[in-house]
Amino acid sequence: MTRSNRSSLGVFTFFAVAFALSAYFTFAAVQGDFGLFKRVEIQAESEELRLDLARLQGEISQMENLTQRLSDDYLDLDLLDEQARSVLGLLRSDEIVIH
Repeated sequence: MTRSNRSSLGVFTFFAVAFALSAYFTFAAVQGDFGLFKRVEIQAESEELRLDLARLQGEISQMENLTQRLSDDYLDLDLLDEQARSVLGLLRSDEIVIH
């Protein structure tokens, strides 16, 4: 082989390896475990979880309110009446039940 053939083969090999490495790192930056697509997916899941957390915190505060209203220190007669009717099936003597 002549010197020009070896140098052109070396240049070709260098550029082929450089292209392969750049293609690999570009693919990893876009599609990899820490790539752009994964980041967008994680952000969407994060927003969904934030909304779920807000909903659950609202439910918790509502349950805490109802629990406090049924405590010994604070007795809400309307809530007690509602619970007695729904859970125990109680009626007042002046009520008429229609099925």
